[in-house]
Amino acid sequence: MNRYADSVRNFIHEWSLNILILLFGTTTLVQAFIVPTPSMDTTVMVGDHLLVDKLSYAPPGSFSRFFLPYTEPRRGDIIVFRWPIDIQQNYVKRVMGIPGDHIRVVNKVVYVNGKPLQEPYAQHIFPNLEPYRDNFPGQLPETQILTMLNGQTMVDRARVMLQHVSGTELIVPPDSFFAMGDNRDNSLDSRYWGFVPRENIIGKPLLIFWSYDAPTSELVGYSADHFYDLAKNFFFKTRWDREFKLVRGVQIQ
Repeated sequence: MNRYADSVRNFIHEWSLNILILLFGTTTLVQAFIVPTPSMDTTVMVGDHLLVDKLSYAPPGSFSRFFLPYTEPRRGDIIVFRWPIDIQQNYVKRVMGIPGDHIRVVNKVVYVNGKPLQEPYAQHIFPNLEPYRDNFPGQLPETQILTMLNGQTMVDRARVMLQHVSGTELIVPPDSFFAMGDNRDNSLDSRYWGFVPRENIIGKPLLIFWSYDAPTSELVGYSADHFYDLAKNFFFKTRWDREFKLVRGVQIQ
Protein backbone atom coordinates (compact mmCIF):
# COMPACT_ATOMS: atom_id res chain seq x y z
CA MET A 1 0.00 0.00 0.00
CA ASN A 2 2.83 2.39 0.88
CA ARG A 3 4.58 1.61 -2.40
CA TYR A 4 1.33 2.30 -4.32
CA ALA A 5 0.86 5.57 -2.44
CA ASP A 6 4.46 6.56 -3.20
CA SER A 7 3.94 5.80 -6.89
CA VAL A 8 0.77 7.92 -7.04
CA ARG A 9 2.48 10.71 -5.12
CA ASN A 10 5.52 10.67 -7.42
CA PHE A 11 3.31 10.63 -10.53
CA ILE A 12 1.28 13.62 -9.32
CA HIS A 13 4.46 15.42 -8.27
CA GLU A 14 6.21 14.91 -11.61
CA TRP A 15 3.30 15.98 -13.78
CA SER A 16 2.35 18.88 -11.51
CA LEU A 17 5.88 20.19 -11.89
CA ASN A 18 5.75 19.64 -15.65
CA ILE A 19 2.67 21.89 -15.80
CA LEU A 20 4.37 24.49 -13.60
CA ILE A 21 7.36 24.43 -15.92
CA LEU A 22 5.19 25.11 -18.95
CA LEU A 23 3.28 27.92 -17.24
CA PHE A 24 5.82 29.55 -14.98
CA GLY A 25 9.19 28.16 -16.10
CA THR A 26 11.99 29.69 -14.06
CA THR A 27 15.46 28.73 -12.93
CA THR A 28 14.12 28.65 -9.38
CA LEU A 29 12.03 25.60 -10.25
CA VAL A 30 14.02 23.83 -12.91
CA GLN A 31 17.36 23.78 -14.64
CA ALA A 32 18.24 22.53 -18.11
CA PHE A 33 21.04 19.97 -18.22
CA ILE A 34 22.77 18.25 -21.15
CA VAL A 35 24.08 14.72 -20.61
CA PRO A 36 27.72 14.86 -21.77
CA THR A 37 28.98 11.31 -21.07
CA PRO A 38 27.75 7.72 -21.52
CA SER A 39 28.09 6.82 -17.83
CA MET A 40 24.29 6.50 -17.41
CA ASP A 41 23.58 4.64 -20.67
CA THR A 42 20.92 3.69 -21.47
CA THR A 43 18.82 5.33 -18.74
CA VAL A 44 19.93 8.69 -20.07
CA MET A 45 22.22 9.04 -23.07
CA VAL A 46 24.81 11.45 -24.41
CA GLY A 47 22.87 14.26 -26.04
CA ASP A 48 19.78 13.97 -23.85
CA HIS A 49 18.62 17.44 -22.78
CA LEU A 50 16.99 17.17 -19.37
CA LEU A 51 14.80 19.37 -17.22
CA VAL A 52 15.98 19.01 -13.62
CA ASP A 53 13.57 19.48 -10.71
CA LYS A 54 15.34 21.73 -8.20
CA LEU A 55 12.51 21.71 -5.64
CA SER A 56 12.52 18.07 -4.58
CA TYR A 57 15.74 18.18 -2.56
CA ALA A 58 15.65 21.87 -1.62
CA PRO A 59 15.73 22.67 2.13
CA PRO A 60 12.09 23.06 3.25
CA GLY A 61 10.94 26.42 4.56
CA SER A 62 8.84 26.86 7.69
CA PHE A 63 5.70 27.35 5.57
CA SER A 64 6.44 25.71 2.21
CA ARG A 65 7.24 22.34 3.79
CA PHE A 66 3.51 21.82 4.40
CA PHE A 67 2.53 21.85 0.72
CA LEU A 68 5.67 21.28 -1.38
CA PRO A 69 7.05 17.72 -1.78
CA TYR A 70 10.51 18.13 -0.29
CA THR A 71 12.34 14.81 0.16
CA GLU A 72 15.79 13.54 0.93
CA PRO A 73 17.61 11.63 -1.83
CA ARG A 74 16.77 7.93 -1.67
CA ARG A 75 18.52 4.82 -2.92
CA GLY A 76 17.76 4.41 -6.59
CA ASP A 77 17.10 8.11 -7.25
CA ILE A 78 18.80 9.66 -10.26
CA ILE A 79 20.42 12.95 -9.24
CA VAL A 80 22.20 15.87 -10.86
CA PHE A 81 24.95 17.32 -8.68
CA ARG A 82 28.04 19.50 -8.70
CA TRP A 83 31.04 17.23 -9.13
CA PRO A 84 33.11 17.46 -5.91
CA ILE A 85 36.37 17.55 -7.88
CA ASP A 86 35.24 20.58 -9.92
CA ILE A 87 31.93 22.15 -8.84
CA GLN A 88 31.72 23.99 -12.17
CA GLN A 89 30.86 20.64 -13.74
CA ASN A 90 27.49 18.95 -13.22
CA TYR A 91 27.19 15.16 -13.19
CA VAL A 92 24.23 12.81 -13.34
CA LYS A 93 24.37 9.46 -11.49
CA ARG A 94 22.20 7.09 -9.48
CA VAL A 95 22.18 7.13 -5.67
CA MET A 96 23.34 3.72 -4.47
CA GLY A 97 24.06 4.53 -0.84
CA ILE A 98 22.59 6.98 1.68
CA PRO A 99 24.09 7.95 5.07
CA GLY A 100 24.74 4.88 7.20
CA ASP A 101 24.58 2.37 4.34
CA HIS A 102 27.20 -0.35 3.94
CA ILE A 103 28.33 -0.68 0.32
CA ARG A 104 30.45 -3.24 -1.47
CA VAL A 105 30.77 -4.62 -5.01
CA VAL A 106 31.59 -8.30 -5.61
CA ASN A 107 32.25 -9.41 -9.17
CA LYS A 108 30.19 -6.48 -10.52
CA VAL A 109 27.25 -7.17 -8.16
CA VAL A 110 26.40 -4.30 -5.78
CA TYR A 111 25.58 -5.19 -2.18
CA VAL A 112 23.77 -2.69 0.05
CA ASN A 113 23.61 -3.53 3.74
CA GLY A 114 24.55 -7.13 2.96
CA LYS A 115 21.90 -7.70 0.27
CA PRO A 116 22.73 -8.16 -3.43
CA LEU A 117 20.79 -5.82 -5.71
CA GLN A 118 18.77 -6.79 -8.76
CA GLU A 119 19.50 -3.95 -11.17
CA PRO A 120 17.65 -4.14 -14.50
CA TYR A 121 18.83 -0.61 -15.33
CA ALA A 122 22.56 -1.45 -15.07
CA GLN A 123 24.69 -2.64 -17.95
CA HIS A 124 28.17 -4.14 -18.17
CA ILE A 125 29.88 -3.66 -21.50
CA PHE A 126 33.19 -5.39 -20.69
CA PRO A 127 33.28 -9.10 -19.74
CA ASN A 128 36.55 -8.88 -17.84
CA LEU A 129 36.84 -8.13 -14.12
CA GLU A 130 38.98 -5.30 -12.80
CA PRO A 131 40.00 -5.62 -9.13
CA TYR A 132 39.03 -2.12 -7.99
CA ARG A 133 36.16 -1.30 -10.33
CA ASP A 134 34.33 -4.62 -9.99
CA ASN A 135 35.38 -5.69 -6.48
CA PHE A 136 35.03 -2.59 -4.35
CA PRO A 137 36.35 -1.34 -1.98
CA GLY A 138 39.85 -2.52 -2.70
CA GLN A 139 43.35 -1.20 -2.84
CA LEU A 140 43.44 2.37 -4.14
CA PRO A 141 44.76 2.28 -7.75
CA GLU A 142 46.61 5.57 -7.37
CA THR A 143 48.67 5.20 -10.55
CA GLN A 144 45.57 4.27 -12.53
CA ILE A 145 43.60 7.28 -11.27
CA LEU A 146 46.46 9.69 -11.87
CA THR A 147 46.82 8.37 -15.40
CA MET A 148 43.08 8.58 -15.99
CA LEU A 149 42.58 12.24 -15.07
CA ASN A 150 46.06 13.43 -14.25
CA GLY A 151 44.73 14.94 -11.04
CA GLN A 152 45.97 14.55 -7.49
CA THR A 153 42.67 15.92 -6.14
CA MET A 154 40.85 12.76 -7.18
CA VAL A 155 43.40 10.53 -5.46
CA ASP A 156 43.16 12.63 -2.27
CA ARG A 157 39.37 12.38 -2.22
CA ALA A 158 39.51 8.64 -2.85
CA ARG A 159 41.91 8.26 0.08
CA VAL A 160 39.48 10.15 2.34
CA MET A 161 36.61 7.97 1.16
CA LEU A 162 38.50 4.76 1.85
CA GLN A 163 39.00 5.86 5.45
CA HIS A 164 35.34 4.90 5.85
CA VAL A 165 35.99 1.27 4.98
CA SER A 166 35.19 -1.25 7.70
CA GLY A 167 36.23 -4.79 6.87
CA THR A 168 35.08 -5.37 3.30
CA GLU A 169 32.43 -2.64 3.25
CA LEU A 170 32.34 1.10 2.73
CA ILE A 171 30.14 2.96 5.24
CA VAL A 172 28.51 6.13 3.90
CA PRO A 173 29.05 9.01 6.37
CA PRO A 174 26.44 11.63 7.40
CA ASP A 175 25.34 14.21 4.81
CA SER A 176 26.95 12.18 2.03
CA PHE A 177 25.81 9.89 -0.75
CA PHE A 178 27.44 7.15 -2.80
CA ALA A 179 26.59 7.50 -6.50
CA MET A 180 27.27 5.23 -9.47
CA GLY A 181 26.56 5.31 -13.19
CA ASP A 182 24.27 2.70 -14.72
CA ASN A 183 26.90 2.00 -17.36
CA ARG A 184 29.04 0.40 -14.67
CA ASP A 185 32.14 -0.47 -16.68
CA ASN A 186 32.40 3.02 -18.15
CA SER A 187 31.49 5.33 -15.29
CA LEU A 188 33.73 7.68 -13.35
CA ASP A 189 31.76 7.70 -10.12
CA SER A 190 31.99 7.52 -6.33
CA ARG A 191 34.25 4.49 -6.54
CA TYR A 192 36.99 6.80 -7.84
CA TRP A 193 36.35 10.27 -6.39
CA GLY A 194 34.39 9.64 -3.22
CA PHE A 195 31.07 10.73 -1.79
CA VAL A 196 28.62 13.33 -3.08
CA PRO A 197 28.11 15.96 -0.33
CA ARG A 198 24.43 16.68 0.32
CA GLU A 199 24.99 20.37 -0.40
CA ASN A 200 26.23 19.54 -3.94
CA ILE A 201 22.97 17.95 -5.05
CA ILE A 202 21.04 20.19 -7.46
CA GLY A 203 17.96 18.08 -8.09
CA LYS A 204 16.47 15.15 -9.95
CA PRO A 205 15.84 14.86 -13.71
CA LEU A 206 12.17 15.14 -14.65
CA LEU A 207 12.07 14.49 -18.35
CA ILE A 208 14.03 14.54 -21.59
CA PHE A 209 12.76 17.55 -23.53
CA TRP A 210 15.09 16.95 -26.49
CA SER A 211 17.64 14.30 -27.45
CA TYR A 212 20.24 14.85 -30.16
CA ASP A 213 22.79 12.33 -31.36
CA ALA A 214 26.05 14.29 -31.21
CA PRO A 215 29.48 13.68 -29.65
CA THR A 216 30.30 15.14 -26.26
CA SER A 217 32.85 17.56 -27.70
CA GLU A 218 30.09 19.29 -29.69
CA LEU A 219 27.53 19.33 -26.87
CA VAL A 220 29.82 20.98 -24.33
CA GLY A 221 30.51 24.46 -25.61
CA TYR A 222 28.36 24.54 -28.73
CA SER A 223 31.07 24.81 -31.37
CA ALA A 224 30.47 26.20 -34.85
CA ASP A 225 30.53 22.63 -36.11
CA HIS A 226 27.66 21.80 -33.77
CA PHE A 227 25.46 24.60 -35.11
CA TYR A 228 26.27 23.55 -38.66
CA ASP A 229 25.40 19.98 -37.77
CA LEU A 230 22.10 21.13 -36.23
CA ALA A 231 21.15 23.09 -39.34
CA LYS A 232 21.97 20.14 -41.56
CA ASN A 233 20.81 17.15 -39.50
CA PHE A 234 18.26 18.35 -36.92
CA PHE A 235 15.46 16.09 -38.15
CA PHE A 236 17.74 13.13 -38.78
CA LYS A 237 19.79 13.18 -35.55
CA THR A 238 17.01 14.12 -33.14
CA ARG A 239 16.00 10.99 -31.25
CA TRP A 240 12.27 11.45 -31.60
CA ASP A 241 11.51 8.34 -29.55
CA ARG A 242 13.10 9.98 -26.48
CA GLU A 243 11.20 13.29 -26.67
CA PHE A 244 9.32 14.07 -23.43
CA LYS A 245 10.35 10.77 -21.90
CA LEU A 246 10.07 10.82 -18.10
CA VAL A 247 13.22 10.00 -16.15
CA ARG A 248 12.38 7.92 -13.10
CA GLY A 249 14.43 6.47 -10.30
CA VAL A 250 13.98 2.91 -9.08
CA GLN A 251 13.39 2.34 -5.38
CA ILE A 252 16.16 0.21 -3.88
CA GLN A 253 15.27 -1.53 -0.64
